[in-house]
Amino acid sequence: MNASCDQVAGLPPWDRCAVMGVVNVTPDSFSDGGRWFDTQTAIKRGLGLVTEGADLVDVGGESTRPGAPRVDEDEELRRVLPVVRGLAAEGVPISVDTMRANVAARALEAGAVLVNDVSGGQADPGMVPAVAAAGAPFVVMHWRGQSIDMNNRAVYTDVVTEVVAELREWAERAVDGGIAPERIVIDPGLGFAKRAEHDLALVAGLRRLRAELGRPVLVAASRKRFLGRVLADAEDATPPPARERDAATAAVTALAAREGAWAVRVHEVRASADAVRVVRAVRRAESGAA
Repeated sequence: MNASCDQVAGLPPWDRCAVMGVVNVTPDSFSDGGRWFDTQTAIKRGLGLVTEGADLVDVGGESTRPGAPRVDEDEELRRVLPVVRGLAAEGVPISVDTMRANVAARALEAGAVLVNDVSGGQADPGMVPAVAAAGAPFVVMHWRGQSIDMNNRAVYTDVVTEVVAELREWAERAVDGGIAPERIVIDPGLGFAKRAEHDLALVAGLRRLRAELGRPVLVAASRKRFLGRVLADAEDATPPPARERDAATAAVTALAAREGAWAVRVHEVRASADAVRVVRAVRRAESGAA
């Protein structure tokens, strides 16, 4: 498989790696600490991300940071639906970040066009049937359990081989459940039941991941712990806080785009939007030189 851009049925056909901007409608996000918890503030934030170059906006109402407790469904719906409606009314392509089938179904009815399930359809047995019934694209992320204890599950002999095998199983389960193969995106789940060395190995293995699974890949490295560890540059050094990892995030964006990722999911859009356009220009120059 070459490094050209993949397409996902039901979504716009971008000629480069797409950029998915993040709006966390939560009071306890690891990244932005509730800055966009208010509905109107969240809508304004989403529109701002589009202005900065986001192709889609991912709206989530439940923190998945390590150790985070779950919120109940009614609260998740209260947080998410008004933001989805507000952004969809402005013509913004919306991804809903949820592990609950009812939240996904309600968000799709409200105008979302993509379901981004960090559990890969495992947390709620109703998720795959709900997405299949709606005919929506679906992100299957690598996941080994809820945030409250996922760090205990970060045990691998060969992380790339094991992630490929587990993602293949869950993607096949989604297809068996009625989701069209051309609507499935895979995500290696950086930071979810992974230590820094696992995340780095998966970034290094993106081309293999994409080739062996044969599906578009979403890379969600933004501000994650492994970047903090890289930037600390020593095992006993203090990693910089999440909001000081945006340049490192853009570096991963460039690497992911170079390896043919379908999209990257980022909190700060502008640098990553610039990065994917530079990669597109370089790829075109390579084609011209050939």
